[in-house]
Amino acid sequence: MTSLTHSRVYLQRLGYDAPPPPTLQTLRDLQLRHVCTFAFESLSTLLRMPVPIDLPSVEQKVLLDGRGGYCYELNQLFLALLLELGFDARGITGWVVMGGPPDARTARTHRLSLVTLDSVRYISDVGFGGMVPSSPLRLDSDAPQATAHEPYRLTLKEGHYTLWAQVAQAWRGLYVFDLQLQTDIDYEVGNWYVSTNPHSPFVGQLKAALLAPGKRHTLANAHYATHYLDRPSEKRAIESADQMLALLRDTFAIRLPDHPQLHAALEGLVLAQSQEY
Repeated sequence: MTSLTHSRVYLQRLGYDAPPPPTLQTLRDLQLRHVCTFAFESLSTLLRMPVPIDLPSVEQKVLLDGRGGYCYELNQLFLALLLELGFDARGITGWVVMGGPPDARTARTHRLSLVTLDSVRYISDVGFGGMVPSSPLRLDSDAPQATAHEPYRLTLKEGHYTLWAQVAQAWRGLYVFDLQLQTDIDYEVGNWYVSTNPHSPFVGQLKAALLAPGKRHTLANAHYATHYLDRPSEKRAIESADQMLALLRDTFAIRLPDHPQLHAALEGLVLAQSQEY
């Protein structure tokens, strides 16, 4: 992987004046700050635009243009930062099972990172939308693990790990992964499928998420929700494209792209949502 060109900008966005040491506490702090700073968002696939995932393109989009991204962008950027700081880390991939049976085998369409610290292995993920873990998770343990938000746990069966989150007192399977070595072409293939296949949950759709202390903001097309740790979620339907633009800008901290079809695409999501009822 090529090195970051804008690591100083990256660290400043995360609240650092100088590079922190490659420790477990730094990893925890970096992951939490990242998911509370950079939005998960799919505006590019909503607009059916290409999603280049070479590192310079991702840096330009996220660090300089003020956008967010999805796992192939955010987790690549985060891994590049970890390597720059001296962490022992590499990319891995998995199968998303959220919303379906935890033993389902879908395509490899999720990217995350494996980090080793003092011979202990952790997974670190800053690109899993509204259910992204806000803290690294110890790999070789099946006990529930506290994070800055909900508890998570990992189970291992026949060489495959499953990530679970505790939501409303129930354990919910999120994705399955293994430790197989991945190369650039593996990420390119997964990203091409996610960003172009008509059956992808991202093509022509809008998803956004950003965490804050004690809560998660999520947007699925025109459905907005704030999920709290200590009280019921608040949900509402967005009623206009202008409302959605303001929400993306003010709540999700996204600098909106100057695209001639953006307003019309958002209006289409609002219209589709109104026809659901």
